Amino acid sequence: MSSLGFLLVGTSSYLGNPFFPQGIVMSFYGIAGLFISCYLWCTILWNVGSGYDLFDRKEGIVRIFRWGFPGKSRRIFLRFLMKDIQSIRIEVKEGVSARRVLYMEIR
Repeated sequence: MSSLGFLLVGTSSYLGNPFFPQGIVMSFYGIAGLFISCYLWCTILWNVGSGYDLFDRKEGIVRIFRWGFPGKSRRIFLRFLMKDIQSIRIEVKEGVSARRVLYMEIR
């Protein structure tokens, strides 16, 4: 919401009687902030990046599925044989900015 405030203050400064050059800069920051917040809300609503990892020892297959942005390639589905995997590393960081990363090295 602060980006909308920047845009309103910048526009009113630009249109006001005593013109302040900072109004153009504030308007630019407001527009940039609106684009960034719109992008972030779209990634949340479309559930971009969510999915699952499946390590099936019985069949010897690893499956990785993720949702991408809407379009032709929205579904990202990777499938590997376990014998082709050289190493796996998983990083999990809990806290305010939780992060889970899976690193795989394939032959």
